[in-house]
This record gives sequence, C-alpha cells and structure tokens, in this order.
Amino acid sequence: MHPVLLQLGNFKVYSWGFMLAISTIAAIVGIGRTFHREGYDRDMVLDMVILMVVFGILGGRIAYILYYEWPTFLSNPWMFFSPGFSGLVWYGAFVGGLLAFLIYIWRKNLGFWEMADMFCPYLALGYALVRIGCFLNGCCYGMPTGTEYGVVFPGVDNLLRHPTQLYSSLLNFVLFVYLLWLYPRRKFTGQIFLAYLIGYSIYRFVIEFFRFSLINIGPFTLGQIYTMIMFAAALGLYFWIRSKESSNIYVRRGRRR
Repeated sequence: MHPVLLQLGNFKVYSWGFMLAISTIAAIVGIGRTFHREGYDRDMVLDMVILMVVFGILGGRIAYILYYEWPTFLSNPWMFFSPGFSGLVWYGAFVGGLLAFLIYIWRKNLGFWEMADMFCPYLALGYALVRIGCFLNGCCYGMPTGTEYGVVFPGVDNLLRHPTQLYSSLLNFVLFVYLLWLYPRRKFTGQIFLAYLIGYSIYRFVIEFFRFSLINIGPFTLGQIYTMIMFAAALGLYFWIRSKESSNIYVRRGRRR
C-alpha cells in the first residue's frame, strides 16, 4: 500500500499519522463550533482534543503490546516507539482518551454527559478518517474474498481481501452524520454518547466477521467479545437514563398541575 505518504530526505510523512492529524484538526474545528453554540469557552477544545489524542495513542499502543507483543516488548522495550506507532488497539485508545477526558472535565468542573455528547459525533468522524490511514498503511485488513471488490495487500500476501478499513470508514461517516442530526433532537443529556457506543458496537460486531483476527474465543473474535460487553452496558444505561428522564418529566408536569 502506501504507508509513507511523502518523503523528503530522511523526513517521512506516514499515511496513518497524516490522517490522524486531519481528524484532529476536524475535531478541534467541529467541537469548537459546538462549544461556541452551547455557551462554552471554545479555547478549551484544543487542550482537550490534544490530550485525548496523546493518551489515546498511548492507551492503544499499550493494549496492542499486552495482547500481541508482550514477549517482544520484554526483550526490547524500545519497540514501543516503533515508526508511526505501528500497532494500536482501538479499545485501548478509547480507554486512554476517555481517561484524559475524565481528568480534564473533573479539573474544570464540567458535566460528563453534556461534554461527551458534544465530542462523540467527531469521535465517529475521526475514526472514519483514521481508517483511511489504516487502508493506506495496509493494516487492519480483512479475510480473503473472491468478490470483485477485494483488494490485495502486498505486505500480507497476494490474496484478494475485504478492504475492511474502507467498510469501517464508510459506516462511521454514516454514524457521524446520524449523530450530528440527532444532537439538536436529543431527548436527554447523554443520549449522543450512548447512541455512539451502541452504533459503534453494532458496526464493529458485524465488521469483525469480515476482518482478519489473530485472537478468537470460540466462534467470536476478541473484538466481538469486547463489543458485546460495550453494547450491553451502553444499551442498559440508555434505557435507564431515558426512563429516569421520563419519570422526572412526569413529576414536573404533575407539580405544575
């Protein structure tokens, strides 16, 4: 594929890193506009996004090493800083970014659900853009396929494989548009965040059937196991918060009567 997008002498611009930079800029601009509309200081967005990206990369790299390269890491710790941070796990990145997010809003005394609602559409957009970087990098590829839209990944083999990175990108662009549409129509604070988790879980569970996986537990991949846990937790929270909000509305109407 094209893991190096541009090279000037010894200076290299990696495709994955370039798409991460584009997604970061898009998030800063988009979330900044939302902050402005909602009456928050948009200057906070730059700090928040940069911290979440840095912690996300660290979390994703740590998770990848724990799952796939722990013996190699023990013999050569410097491999943690491989070129372009090759090898990341999304769930580790999500936890790392969420940790930075929680620390920041705690220090600034901001509400979690409201902040999360404003960030999540652009989390979906960033994911869609970064998956294009995965395609150019030749990682996160799919299972062999005989269909005409299969792609050969030269760094793997000469088989036609599902371009699962592009499937992921397309579905997350759709999720981004849906969350943007839903945001001004949300019924309760936290709905966008939980809708994102539910939408991501459904997408990821399905895409795992086409994606090559190194770790399987019975009929499911490790990613599907994590996805099912996320889906159950998000769906349970969704209905619990929605019912709680409905009860509060009913009580307020009763008092007005």
